[in-house]
Amino acid sequence: MKAVQFKKTGVPTDVLTVVDLPIPSPAPGEIRVKVSKANIIPADIMFIQGMYGIQPELPQIGGFEATGTVDACGEGVEMPEGAGVIFTATGTWTEYVCVAANSVIPKPPTMSDEVACQAFVNPLTAYGMLIEADLEEGDYLLITAAASAFSKFVIQIAASRGINVIGTVRRDEQKQALLDLGATAIINEKTESIYKSVKAATNGEMVKAAFDAVGGDLGDKVINALQINGKMLVYGLLSLKPIPLNSGLLIFKNITVKGFWLTTWFTSLSGDERRSIVPKILGMLTSETLKADVEATYTLDQIIDAIKHMEAPGRSGKILLDINA
Repeated sequence: MKAVQFKKTGVPTDVLTVVDLPIPSPAPGEIRVKVSKANIIPADIMFIQGMYGIQPELPQIGGFEATGTVDACGEGVEMPEGAGVIFTATGTWTEYVCVAANSVIPKPPTMSDEVACQAFVNPLTAYGMLIEADLEEGDYLLITAAASAFSKFVIQIAASRGINVIGTVRRDEQKQALLDLGATAIINEKTESIYKSVKAATNGEMVKAAFDAVGGDLGDKVINALQINGKMLVYGLLSLKPIPLNSGLLIFKNITVKGFWLTTWFTSLSGDERRSIVPKILGMLTSETLKADVEATYTLDQIIDAIKHMEAPGRSGKILLDINA
């Protein structure tokens, strides 16, 4: 089978190669999935660089999120061959992968593969962070990297609950599409003052919560835009620079800065909570209450071009891999 593999950590375009590997056999309790579409997310890049919350077992197949069909079942598993599934695993950029049968999600029959392969990580992270932020109708939320796929999910879910979302972008041409999705205001972080813009958009109230994916100086500016008792959830570090925390600001405004990782949050939920959240998200995606944009699709052989496109500025949608092409 064809797979995208790396034998050492590093810059993805330097270390990724397409290889031919034996088709794996499912162990007891597992199913083998014939992968149809796979997503490319920032976590994939960090994993390949050796900078993620888990470390690769080299040589390692890339990718965390995908969709496909049941191809074979291990001992003790009864699932119909050809059934569509959504899943996360370590190593999804391949034609076949074995995963625990109890970890997959049945794919709704009306959901396209293009949506299904991005139906878990980003929408569930957005949903979970909004729960952690404890926001109510009328509250203000500030998000960095507002044009990302994750942030678009945040904007849509928050707007449906009457939460006002203010986002930061790096280009003016990105603003209107985000306003059309339901954002209250969009700030060009390169040309506009975040503090002054937030103050104007909130009538001096400032924001109750913030989601930061960038870190560095931008993260510091976001903290300054929080109101007293405000909370910032940090879920990424696109700048690769730490946030320079102002101790006085944290103390006198009683601000909380907290990390968020989907894996930790999701496993902390009860079984009933997990079972109730996932159908809600799938329902929103199937009904297109949540829209999942795709900008381009590449084959496994085109993985380097796909990574370059994914990392290029100004994208308007996700970059996917068509495994069967």
